[in-house]
Amino acid sequence: QVQVAESGGGFIQTGGSLRLSCEASGKILRINSMGWYRQAPGKERELVATILRDGSTNYAESVKGRFIISRDNAENTVFLQMNNLKPEDTGVYYCNTWITDFNLRPLDSWGQGTQVTVSS
Repeated sequence: QVQVAESGGGFIQTGGSLRLSCEASGKILRINSMGWYRQAPGKERELVATILRDGSTNYAESVKGRFIISRDNAENTVFLQMNNLKPEDTGVYYCNTWITDFNLRPLDSWGQGTQVTVSS
């Protein structure tokens, strides 16, 4: 099993910055990708950013130029630096990991989410 734990959410004013962290732990042979998704009230969960083991990244158009995803492979941790936050960034942010376990099985795991609220 894999445990995924997020931290760093909070309440912030428009234009402010927050940094989210996510650590994966458990029987992990290799982390193939890590990423952040968010879900606003009444909306479906959407991709924010992902990062592969080789460091290549992918961002939603709405956050390009404002958010930066990074990872520490040694610590099985991914970060999301969020700058110039807007009210439309409000939502629950979920961390996702795609790993290979010691039995060479692929596992897709989610954290419980952390709330980000941006006031106007």
